[in-house]
Amino acid sequence: MLARLRSAGLRLGSAFWSFFGFPADQTDERWNEGIERPWMVSWHAVPKRSAGTGFSPSDYARARERGERVAQLTLGDEVWNQLRRRGYVEVPSRLFEGLTYRLRIGRRVQLIWDTPAHALRSPWPFEWLCVNPTYPLPAAEFTAQLYLYLRDREEDVVRIAAPQPFDQALGRCF
Repeated sequence: MLARLRSAGLRLGSAFWSFFGFPADQTDERWNEGIERPWMVSWHAVPKRSAGTGFSPSDYARARERGERVAQLTLGDEVWNQLRRRGYVEVPSRLFEGLTYRLRIGRRVQLIWDTPAHALRSPWPFEWLCVNPTYPLPAAEFTAQLYLYLRDREEDVVRIAAPQPFDQALGRCF
């Protein structure tokens, strides 16, 4: 009975994946080569600003270099050059009149209000928002992701951001 259920489950799974154009046999090791699935790992024990044990200085250097390439491709040359030149990039809010989000690599999001009157209507009690990635990432790469979220899905950031009274480096970025 269990063998038949398992077989039926495997056939159903195979049909599901093949419908979306993926190889039917997910157990094939070639399918898993080079694919990272960091969301399947618990990162709670990893020290802040670290990628975990076993990451050498050269591993960090390569990861940061790749992260910067990803950030440049994600943001485009104009925004990337602005971020590198000024040290920050700003994203105007679509939800709150008079608000601009200032993003800096590896730091909390700063809230810039046009006028003190706008700031008085702020939904947050502080001028900094903390948004950390779920798993360790190079800081430049996460900044690019956060830029896209603020530009295209601001409501998601507003929902999860933790207001903070001061600036600080992000915990899961290196």
